[in-house]
Amino acid sequence: MPDRTTVDALQSAPLRAGASDVLQLLRDGVPRSRTELAALTGMARSTVGDRLDTLAALGLVGPAAAGASTGGRPPRRVALIPEARLILAVDLGASHLRAALTDLTGRQLAREQARIDIADGPEPVLAAALRLADGLLGEIGRARADVIAIGVGVPGPVHFETGRPSKPPIMPGWDRFDVPAWFRRHLDAAVLVDNDVNLMALGEYGRLEQPPEHFLFVKVATGIGAGIVSGGQLQRGAQGTAGDIGHVRIRRGDGVFCHCGNEGCLEALAAGPPVAAALRAQGLDAATSNDVVRLVDAGSMPAIHAVRQAGRDLGEVLAASISFLNPSVIAVGGRMAAAGEHLLAGVREVVYQRTMPLATQYLEIRPSRAKDNAGLRGASMLAAHHALRPSSIEAMAADLP
Repeated sequence: MPDRTTVDALQSAPLRAGASDVLQLLRDGVPRSRTELAALTGMARSTVGDRLDTLAALGLVGPAAAGASTGGRPPRRVALIPEARLILAVDLGASHLRAALTDLTGRQLAREQARIDIADGPEPVLAAALRLADGLLGEIGRARADVIAIGVGVPGPVHFETGRPSKPPIMPGWDRFDVPAWFRRHLDAAVLVDNDVNLMALGEYGRLEQPPEHFLFVKVATGIGAGIVSGGQLQRGAQGTAGDIGHVRIRRGDGVFCHCGNEGCLEALAAGPPVAAALRAQGLDAATSNDVVRLVDAGSMPAIHAVRQAGRDLGEVLAASISFLNPSVIAVGGRMAAAGEHLLAGVREVVYQRTMPLATQYLEIRPSRAKDNAGLRGASMLAAHHALRPSSIEAMAADLP
């Protein structure tokens, strides 16, 4: 969906636009007449008509309700047809798989989830995702051919330009695996792959009524990572590892080794599995992040103390991140975030102690509002943006007979 500055730029600088530029104006869902589109683009009404004919032939736009008349016949308006094509969103975690189908505006049409083990490797996990997608398509009476783009989130670093995971610590067998090529063997659609926390950051950011320029999303689950929005743009870094805070060393990490091979990583002490292991050592029944949350909800004092300490550990790393990035909002999601204020209290305790007052004066640290839907929402946003960008639309138009 175009932002206000995009529309303003078109209004102030008329373009010799193609069909794609007309579509960008319609992506906000507001029906417009040919006269209005001509004024916004600087094209003649006849040229606008040609562009709309092209978009109609692609099945992307169609007639909307008639506009208000100022005398004579009411103007005919056109609008994006949201359900013309589908977006497939896939959110992969260490132990979960979620999939959803959305329309072109991001409205979720169907959703399903299943348990997986990401360590099973790409072929079995992606095949499970495709089975879920086929089930969702059947549920809403659509076919694979209706899917125009696929967004996939994976729990590890990704080389975004190729869509290949890059040495992901908890994903054996996935390094440099061509995820987009695998999906394209089964669906004729564009495929975008990104780190799962980046997509969660996009999904959460898109829910904010007034998105800040600088925003941090933190996932605390089987692993720990962050998605960074700075200057209103998602920051992936040179090799796709921006926000990999789970492998920053913390003070109480001496002698604790991480699966990445280093000593003292935040993830080795404050993620769900090590917190559960610490509780098991105290005789409590805790194997997973879900068990930790269950114990917290039941009022277990050892579990509450363990989660509060995990929050302090996270706060130690976030205090340094705040000094570097100076975000306005930090949202915390992931399964461990379901422990609620106990985790956040630990975070705030250390952040406010160790960070300069100016950096925290207006800082909001809060739980995710999108919760477990953030990854799917972000994957859908990423894929839809790619599918409807000007170069993609012009390529589709070039294939018309």
